Amino acid sequence: MITRRRTMKLQRHGTTLVETALVVPVLFFFLFAIIEFGHAQLVNNMLNKACRAGARIGSVEGTNSADVVAQVNQTMAPVVASGNITVFVNDASVFDSGGSPPSDGAGVEALPSVELSDVEPRQMFVVRARLNYNDIALVPMPFMYGVVLNSQAFMRHE
Repeated sequence: MITRRRTMKLQRHGTTLVETALVVPVLFFFLFAIIEFGHAQLVNNMLNKACRAGARIGSVEGTNSADVVAQVNQTMAPVVASGNITVFVNDASVFDSGGSPPSDGAGVEALPSVELSDVEPRQMFVVRARLNYNDIALVPMPFMYGVVLNSQAFMRHE
């Protein structure tokens, strides 16, 4: 009778080990996925902040498009290297005449580029930034491949 209990206990010990070996990788996958989504949200919020800061700088008289790009890169510096961010400063005055806004980011990026030191007062412009998430991922996840974070801010020049 004693040997039978001991055998059952040893068999249960092996089952626990197998169950743990199956559950732990799934648990770690979900844990890292939560961390990765949180990081993506942080970077997206910083990108929104950087575009708004760049647009505010660009709205002031005496600034140029290079100042706006530098401001966006400076705001994003704690999160990502400046070489990974693509910044567009485009003329958005087409929307003043009642044009419909583009349905995607490629439409905004296709607007003509503008040098802010040459624009008229009250002319609308857009600052758009784009960043491939693969360039800054903490833990590379297969479901995050091809994810592009982007943001934009419209502003009028003073």
